[in-house]
Amino acid sequence: MKKLTSSEFRQMFLDFFKEHGHMIMPSASLIPQDDPTLLWINSGVATMKKYFDGSVVPKNHRITSSQKSIRTNDIENVGKTARHQTFFEMLGNFSVGDYFRDEAIPWAWEFLTSPKWLGLDKDKLYCTVYPKDVDSQKVWEKAGMPKDHIVKLEDNFWDIGEGPCGPDTEIFYDRGQENNDVAEDDPENFPGGENARYLEIWNIVFSQYNHLPNGKYVDQPHKNIDTGMGLERVLSILQDAPTNFETDLFLPIIHATEKMTDGKKYGVNKEDTTAFKIIADHVRAVSFAIADGALPSNNGRGYVLRRLIRRADLNGQRLGIKGAFLYKLVPVVGEIMQSHYPEVMDQRGFIENVIQNEEERFQATLDSGLTLLDELIEKAKKSDDKTISGKDAFKLFDTYGFPYELTFESAQDAGLKVDKKGFDAEMEAQKERARKARGDLQSMGKQDVTLMNIKDKSEFEYGVYEEPHAKLIDIVVDDNLVDKADGEHATLVFDRTPFYAERGGQVADHGDIYNQDGELVAKVIDVQHAPNDQNLHFVDIILPLEKGQEYVLKIDRERREGLRHSHSATHLLHSALRQVLGEHTHQAGSLVEPDYLRFDFTAMEPMTPREIKSVETLVNQKIWDAIQVKTTITTPEEGVKMGALALFNGKYGDKVRVVQMSDFSAEFCGGTHCANTNQIGIFKITSESAIGAGMRRIEAVTSKKAYEYLADRSSLLDEIQEDVKATKADDIVEKIDSLEKDLHDSQKQVEELTTKINQAKAGQIFDNVQKAGDLTVIAEIADVNGMNDLRELADNWKSSNKSDVLVLGAENDGKANMIISLNDKALDKGLKAGNLIKKAAPIFGGGGGGRPNMAQAGGKKPEGLQDAIKTVIDEISQN
Repeated sequence: MKKLTSSEFRQMFLDFFKEHGHMIMPSASLIPQDDPTLLWINSGVATMKKYFDGSVVPKNHRITSSQKSIRTNDIENVGKTARHQTFFEMLGNFSVGDYFRDEAIPWAWEFLTSPKWLGLDKDKLYCTVYPKDVDSQKVWEKAGMPKDHIVKLEDNFWDIGEGPCGPDTEIFYDRGQENNDVAEDDPENFPGGENARYLEIWNIVFSQYNHLPNGKYVDQPHKNIDTGMGLERVLSILQDAPTNFETDLFLPIIHATEKMTDGKKYGVNKEDTTAFKIIADHVRAVSFAIADGALPSNNGRGYVLRRLIRRADLNGQRLGIKGAFLYKLVPVVGEIMQSHYPEVMDQRGFIENVIQNEEERFQATLDSGLTLLDELIEKAKKSDDKTISGKDAFKLFDTYGFPYELTFESAQDAGLKVDKKGFDAEMEAQKERARKARGDLQSMGKQDVTLMNIKDKSEFEYGVYEEPHAKLIDIVVDDNLVDKADGEHATLVFDRTPFYAERGGQVADHGDIYNQDGELVAKVIDVQHAPNDQNLHFVDIILPLEKGQEYVLKIDRERREGLRHSHSATHLLHSALRQVLGEHTHQAGSLVEPDYLRFDFTAMEPMTPREIKSVETLVNQKIWDAIQVKTTITTPEEGVKMGALALFNGKYGDKVRVVQMSDFSAEFCGGTHCANTNQIGIFKITSESAIGAGMRRIEAVTSKKAYEYLADRSSLLDEIQEDVKATKADDIVEKIDSLEKDLHDSQKQVEELTTKINQAKAGQIFDNVQKAGDLTVIAEIADVNGMNDLRELADNWKSSNKSDVLVLGAENDGKANMIISLNDKALDKGLKAGNLIKKAAPIFGGGGGGRPNMAQAGGKKPEGLQDAIKTVIDEISQN
């Protein structure tokens, strides 16, 4: 067995499958793109859905990758077991309708056992197979797996409901009974059982069936291979580590954490060791998630990050670390992973800043949480069952980030219990809410065989507005290939087309199709990509269409021009944002329409007016610089060397198109663009707003639309100039300032007069004192203008010593208000203003509350005020 570092092992896996004809796919972002079924990318196959469901046919049907992944369904187990992690890497090899089990199993055996590769001891390898999958058993035996090392298990069938499924085979490594956590004769002591002896290292899924909605299983048109090997698990074997955490992926983080403690060491006691593991795991997860554009917040991915950071900080406190510390571990993570994932070191400063800010915010929250925990402990001590409720424990977890274990341990120290069942019920309810929020969505769609089988070549022609001789090579009607179409709708493929198919945020071209006689035969209402990347024209049919005939394709020129302006402006905007806000700014989506553009990006804070102006000015300066827009067809590697941004860690073929605007902007892009930036004319941001936690959106217009937008604002300015009677536009601000000062002075005069009037009214009201039991009460419906005036009267009453209780009501614009104030004598009698107002408010159709000495309420039924006052007096009298 070879002793390998994590970098060497990762590269060896990729090199092995590259030698077997696989294309190495770069790791995708942890944030799923165009997949609402996932919160995070949680496996290698999660990035392959479009290939497996047939919506896209890859350039190479053999793919291999090392995919960074996050799983958060069992965060509580991280640190307590040998293998649980939130962030991990999944090594995989995939076949999209190419090879199957006859190749996949022997290759797995070769990689694991060959001296050229890992060189694992064959006698320590076992596998499990689905009992009915006789073919896999035979292939394993032929490859070299001893027959008595093949275990049949009913669980070896991968099925997530409707969609692709099939039998799978899992590979296990025997770490020896000395590493086991069950007895030799335990029924779970076998490969595939619940034990620590046999470590699962690889799973190969034979995706050969389609699970139909009616429950039946049918053969997939194209059979696929999906495998997953846990990098950290195999590395623990190669580095003879008891758990994943004693490998070179984690130990440098753990040792760096040790230096921040007051002498605590990893491995000395169980509690401290668990804390070290949690910190090491969580800082890896949050570092990579932030690098990919996620930010802490109160929902979705942001909630996961906030929870991980807080959980790590709590465990830091257990180790005696004071204050923010997690951010200091980011460079350690970056150095460990830099050979394959440079993004953490590239964004080190930004990631550190985000984590540090979140940690410092948590310190204040933590103090509040500890105060609440103390209150809950005191409350439970007085209860009959001496138990902290599950609801309260979950509030500590959900609002303040307290793990259940911390609440349980604190309760145990105080001789109390925690309602674990109630806590679990609250947790499950939250998960159910999250599931409903994501909706009932398929994780992988059904293969569309008709579209997948269209292999005819079709060329999209850049810069062309009309194609006079486009041959119609395929017609699809109701998911069937036909030779003629004379109904209402059809989908068409031509050998060449000027129609752009929607991709990368740019919407599709629209236009018309004519026959060679000049007759309009169809209108193109949408264009999308076929699985084999042809442009699919969705049309409304006017005259019959026939396969093999030539047609004239004309796009809507005005629409295309608008799209070109918007798309080139989007590239300029992206670069301007990175220059003004920082290179950590991530594009999170875009929409390129003919009459406007929309650009989504990650940001912790709203843009300031100055930042918006700076971005807008910078984009317009590049427009006025008349930069030639250059497009280059090259390899992805050369494109990166040219400085081109690869958005969303996109998957690119052998050739890419790089769009450059001097040295200001360079991106991989297949869209349509201006020939020169000066064609955009002018660029105007119309809005900047939040669209979610850590996500902002800019909307903007260009060219004619920008002129119309500015012209409308100019007309509005003219109206304002006329209204404020300014002689010229430059005087408007000064004129408004003068009007505001006059208004402020008038308001001050009104307030002063109102105060004098209220003082006069108070003199009249406060003379009318009555008795209620042992207390004196002033109770009136005052002729004032609402709650503000009532509060002013109450303030006057406090210094007047006219009575023990004040009850005042007021009617204004059909609404009722009431205020109640008590002096110390009334309070000593046990009265509370808040309780009194709650009895009175429903009578005049309202609600309210307040402190023991003062409370207020509003309502919709002023006719009930007199009865409400009487109720308060009766309540005081009975006290």
